[in-house]
Amino acid sequence: MTTAASPGPAPARVESVRRNPGFLWLWGGQTISIFGEQFTSLAIPVLAVTLLHAVAWQMGVLNAASTAAFLVVGLPAGAWVDRWMKRRVMITADVVRTVVLALIPILWFTGHLEIWQLFIIVAIYGVANVFFDVSYQSYIPLLVRSEQVGPANSTLEATAQVARIGGPGLAGALLTVVSAPGLIIADSLSYIVSFLSLWRIKDHEVPADVTKRQPLHKEIAEGVRFVAGQPLIRSVAGTTATSNFFSTLGFTLFPIFALRTLGIGSLGLGVTLSAGAIGGLLGALATPKLARWIGDGRVIVVSAFVSGAVFILVPLANFFHGPSAVVELSIGEFITSFCILVYNITQVTLRQRLCPPRLLGRMNASIRCLVWGVMPIAALVSGWLGGIIGILPTIWVSFAGGVLAGLWVLFSPLPRLRSLPDSMLPEADASVPSRDGEPPLPGQPVEPLD
Repeated sequence: MTTAASPGPAPARVESVRRNPGFLWLWGGQTISIFGEQFTSLAIPVLAVTLLHAVAWQMGVLNAASTAAFLVVGLPAGAWVDRWMKRRVMITADVVRTVVLALIPILWFTGHLEIWQLFIIVAIYGVANVFFDVSYQSYIPLLVRSEQVGPANSTLEATAQVARIGGPGLAGALLTVVSAPGLIIADSLSYIVSFLSLWRIKDHEVPADVTKRQPLHKEIAEGVRFVAGQPLIRSVAGTTATSNFFSTLGFTLFPIFALRTLGIGSLGLGVTLSAGAIGGLLGALATPKLARWIGDGRVIVVSAFVSGAVFILVPLANFFHGPSAVVELSIGEFITSFCILVYNITQVTLRQRLCPPRLLGRMNASIRCLVWGVMPIAALVSGWLGGIIGILPTIWVSFAGGVLAGLWVLFSPLPRLRSLPDSMLPEADASVPSRDGEPPLPGQPVEPLD
C-alpha cells in the first residue's frame, strides 16, 4: 500500500495592511486631500481661462510653473529626504500647500489676483508637492512590511480613484454656482486634514546616520547611478518620461480645446475627469488579477501602449460638440486612466522592491526629476506650438509621441517577466540590510505617469 505524500507546510499568511494603524491614518488623510485636489485641478485652469482670460502661451507657463519644481529641486530633494524624517517632511509640505492655496481666493476676492501671481503660487505649490511626493513614496516601505508594499500601493491608489470619481463632477457642478477661487478653499482645508492624520501616525523611522553622510552632490550621484544602472527601472523611466512629455503637450492646451473649441463647459470637463477616475478605480482594483493573468512585466508593456493609443479620441472629439464630445472624451479618459493606474501600481511596486531602503528617497527623486521634469519643458513647448501650428495639430503631435513611448519597455526584459523580481541588487549594495531582517532588496514613479 502506498501512502499519500504529506502536504507541505501551508504558506505563511500575509497580515492585511489594513491592520496597521499607521497605514490607516495615512490612508484616511490622503483620501481626503486627494478629493480636495480634484477641486483645485479643475478650478485653476477654469480660473485662468475664464476669469483671467489666459491665452495659449500663458497656459503653457502656468502648467510649466506647476511642475518645474521636479526639474529644479527634484534631485536635491531626494538626497535631503533620505537625510530627514520623511513624515515630518510631509507634514511641513501640507502646511505650505494649505497656506499658498489660501492666497488664491484671498487675492481674488480682494480684487488683486493677476495671472503672474497665479504662476508664482502654483510654482511654490509645486515645490511642496515635490517634497511630499518623494517622501510619500519613500515612506510606504518604511511604514509597512515588505510583503505589504504592493497591497498598500493598490489600496491607496484604489481609494484615491474613489475620491477622483466624485471630485471632478462635483467640482464642475459647483463651478456653475460658485467661483473657481472659492472652490480652491476646499483643497486648502483638505491639506489640514492630511496634516492632522500624519501627525497621529506612530512609526519606527529613525534619522539617517549622520556619520555616514556624504557631500550632497555625491549622494545625488549615487541615486542617479542606481537608476541608470538598473535595466528594469531604466526602461520604465524612459517610457514614463516620454509619455509624460507628449501627454503634457496635449493636456496643457486641453482646457482651451474643451472649453472654447468644443464648448463642453466646466460641467462637461468635470464629467470627463470623473469618467477617468472611474476607469482608474477599476484599473487599481484589476491590477493584481491582470498581473497574474498577463504577467507583472508584460502588464506594464501592454498598459503603456494602450494608454498611448487611446489618446486618439481627444483630437477626434473635434468632429463632435456638446454632449457627444463629452461622451467620447469620457470614454477616452476612462480607458486611459484604467491603463495608467495598472501601469503605475505595477511599476511603482517594482521600483520599491528593487531599491535598497537607504536609497529610496534618491531613487524616487531621480525618477521624478526625469519623468516629471520633462513636463514643464513640454508645457512651454505646447504653448509655443499652440500659437504656431494651432491647438488641434499640437494635440495630434501629442498622440503620436504617446504611442511611441511604449518602445522603451517593449525592448527591455519586462515582456519576459511573469513576476516581479525579488532581488537584483548591485554587488555594492549586497551588504545593506533590509528593514525586517530579510535579504537586501534591489533598486522603483507616474501620475500623469509616475
